Formats: sequence, structure tokens, C-alpha cells
Amino acid sequence: MEIHVYDTYVKAKDGHIMHFDVFTTVRDEKKAIEYAKQWLASIGEGDAVVTSKECRFCHSQGAPADVIETINKEGYFIYKMEGCN
Repeated sequence: MEIHVYDTYVKAKDGHIMHFDVFTTVRDEKKAIEYAKQWLASIGEGDAVVTSKECRFCHSQGAPADVIETINKEGYFIYKMEGCN
């Protein structure tokens, strides 16, 4: 399965930068932003600003089985990188 990767940087409540990727099966910037907002709300960062400036398409790639399973269940997968607890 091919997934689309949206590189995302947002400012957390305490001012630090959170860097994560949103993985989706549909190349749709609005959906990727929606998924980023859903995830941020789920971790208590629902007030973070997420627009096309913070969440940008990066590339498409294949995905491992666990990522595909999560996308099939939730619609997206968040790959946490810097500043994500």
C-alpha cells in the first residue's frame, strides 16, 4: 500500500516545537491537517495552529504492516519525531 507523508511542525502550549509526520492513504492536504488536529487534541494540544504552512506534503512511500493496520482502523498514522511525548 502506498501512503502519503505530510511533514508537520506545530508549536505546543509550552512553546516547544513538535515535529511529526501524518501518514494517510489519500493525498489530500485538508484531510492531513484534520488528522493532525485530531491527534493533537487527543494529546491535549488541541489549541495548536495547524494550517498548510505547518503541515505540508513531503512524499509518497510504501508502509509496513503495523502502519497500514492503524491507517485502516483510524484513517491515519502519526509518526512522532521531535518534541512529541
